[in-house]
Amino acid sequence: MKEILRTKNLKKTYWTKAGSIEVLKGIDFIAYQGEIVAITGASGVGKSTFLHVIGTLDKPTSGEILFKFDREINPLKLSADCLAEFRNKYIGFVFQFHYLLSEFNVLENVIMPELIAGHYNKIKLNQNIIKEKAFEILKKLGLSERAHHRPGELSGGEQQRVAVARALFKNPSLVLADEPTGNLDSRSAHELFELFQKINSEEGTTFIIVTHNEAIAQKCTRTLRMIDGVLT
Repeated sequence: MKEILRTKNLKKTYWTKAGSIEVLKGIDFIAYQGEIVAITGASGVGKSTFLHVIGTLDKPTSGEILFKFDREINPLKLSADCLAEFRNKYIGFVFQFHYLLSEFNVLENVIMPELIAGHYNKIKLNQNIIKEKAFEILKKLGLSERAHHRPGELSGGEQQRVAVARALFKNPSLVLADEPTGNLDSRSAHELFELFQKINSEEGTTFIIVTHNEAIAQKCTRTLRMIDGVLT
């Protein structure tokens, strides 16, 4: 399989008044195209921090990160603007909380990041084309009939699927999911993971999922465990 992400001796330390806290302790990790990787472990051992660092939302204290999508990219050498552009193109995020905007409908929530990026970069966007693309994604996820509903009118499982649709809008090569089923009942959690599997199978999208759900972890391509800042 093609390697798309490699980290070497990745470390992350936070400083407080009480002293330093080393959260990531030299992680070597490789992700391959088309796999679904589960990262399990107790709360507070560094799982979410690791996801944020490889997702370029946070910088490591030391170590290396190298992406290999259509070309090799070292995100630590990119300017802030180039890093944001890279992240927007290649990486999608799904969090435990859906972070949908309650005043906008489902379709508007899915396209909102694209509209914000277009405004920031002063790019004139064709909203009709964007909405058509978003609707097709919602249709694929079984949400086409909910496109003009607001988040408050949806079930928890539906809200999380909208968050997935938003993450998939740019057709990312890599999706990072931080406890995506944490607030869902077992049935909705199972349905969401089946959705991940469908996207993975049809699009070849790589998923890295932080989860406490052992049933889901067992269905992944491989499972790693984080123990006190070390990935095993």
